[in-house]
Amino acid sequence: MQSPESIKKLKQLYLEKHRERYPQFPEGARTAPKYTDKDANSLTKCIIDYIKLTGGQAERISVTGRRIDKRKIFTDTVGYKRQIGRVQWVKSNMKKGSADISATIRGCSVKIEVKIGKDRQSKDQKQYQKEIEKAEGIYMIVRSFDDFLENLKYYGLNDMKNAIKK
Repeated sequence: MQSPESIKKLKQLYLEKHRERYPQFPEGARTAPKYTDKDANSLTKCIIDYIKLTGGQAERISVTGRRIDKRKIFTDTVGYKRQIGRVQWVKSNMKKGSADISATIRGCSVKIEVKIGKDRQSKDQKQYQKEIEKAEGIYMIVRSFDDFLENLKYYGLNDMKNAIKK
């Protein structure tokens, strides 16, 4: 399957940055990650990598909580292996409805919600969006990598390379 042009450009950007950082690395051994925007995890990785590669800061936000495995396996008197205990989830202290990605791009606070296919915003996510926009932050709902790049253009954040002063 053919990659969209934007994904190819992301791979090229990754390779350029890799060359700058590791000039002695053999060119024949240099490879880019296999980027795709077909599922939420992959699209999230593309977005975070792009932001970091162009000088911004980005991190994935998880509100699912923490899994604690309290299961134990033992051998009973007959020699059978048995499992006791259970998996427990500890509630996250993150705000319900938080966006998937929190980023700072050119000094702007940007929250990015990744939606694939028929996935829609929850009530908590809509409330979170209102709070971010009320605080004059930027909130994006992104369905593809091209969609993300279009949002950057819309908000005037797409020319990050030229905006960074070292």
